Amino acid sequence: MDGKSLWNTRYQNEAYFYGTEPNSFLEEHWKLLGTPVLSLSEGEGRNAVFLASHGLDVLGVDLSDIGLEKARKLAASRGLRIETQVADLAMYEPATAHYGGVVSIFAHLPSSVRQRLCPLVEQALKPGGVVVMEAYAESQLARDTGGPKNPDMLMTVDKIRAEFPNLEPVLLHETERDVREGEGHTGLASVIQFIGRKAI
Repeated sequence: MDGKSLWNTRYQNEAYFYGTEPNSFLEEHWKLLGTPVLSLSEGEGRNAVFLASHGLDVLGVDLSDIGLEKARKLAASRGLRIETQVADLAMYEPATAHYGGVVSIFAHLPSSVRQRLCPLVEQALKPGGVVVMEAYAESQLARDTGGPKNPDMLMTVDKIRAEFPNLEPVLLHETERDVREGEGHTGLASVIQFIGRKAI
């Protein structure tokens, strides 16, 4: 099964696989983001809709057209509007110097894709723009509470430093926390949290 089919299958039910509430790390730090915001691997829209509710213009990009259809439906149900774009991040090229913020919440990608995409993300930020990222850590492999089982797709502090060399780390650490996001993320997890700012 290819990636698009896998995610469309995961999102095909009426219920929201990762729930409809925002990621708590993003909820804590969203005020650092400028507008517009690019949200990578947005899925069913919970984070984009949260940001839109605070007046930010948001573009949610995802491989799954079914997920993004649900994202637009979620936004409409709350009287909000978000932009969406179906795209494979392995080939995606964001607009240069356009975004006040880029959000990556559990957007797990192979290292070969990250090495191409991360420099483009740096370039996509306006001066002073911010990346807010949370991802499962390599140590999450020992747990059964969410995330891929391929260590290449999991993160470490060192990977972040290497892949975003031109961003100033405002926050970068590995931590354990209870992640409860729908049926997809359920329980104590090892995560990497990163906030990086582009120089003005």
